[in-house]
Amino acid sequence: MVFTEQQEALVKESWEIMKQNIPELSLQFFTTILEIAPAAKGLFSFLKDTDEVPQNNPKLKAHAVKVFKMTCEAAVQLRVKGAVDLPESTLKYLGAVHVKKGVIDPHFEVVKEALLRTIKDAVGEKWNDELCGAWSEAYDQLATAIKTEMKEEAEQIKSSSNN
Repeated sequence: MVFTEQQEALVKESWEIMKQNIPELSLQFFTTILEIAPAAKGLFSFLKDTDEVPQNNPKLKAHAVKVFKMTCEAAVQLRVKGAVDLPESTLKYLGAVHVKKGVIDPHFEVVKEALLRTIKDAVGEKWNDELCGAWSEAYDQLATAIKTEMKEEAEQIKSSSNN
């Protein structure tokens, strides 16, 4: 699917709204992930040994900001370049970390659902099908790029363990 100028504008505009409230939104985002899939807590080193989402966890906030920002940047690149265009080292790192943590396809769907719910709450009455579609497409393209790197990482691990 081609990412349109309109989709890019929608993502950018909503990102500007969300940037005003990153600490609260990052907590909401992770709370939503854990509501949807409580077992996901074990995938995040900064949440493993806590009973609830810590209100002032700087690692949690930083991670949530990265997810939002990377998805937004991916959306902009989708229109400009027609594909996710992150530095190769970033994608390789993301692939390696996701393989190491045992992330599987359904985890990406949980994160997507949590992301969309968080955005919907953040933008209020600006939420509509077009905005949902724009963020969905941006996230899906980013998730596909990460999954591609995960496959390559898994193949490298498999090939090095066979030698």
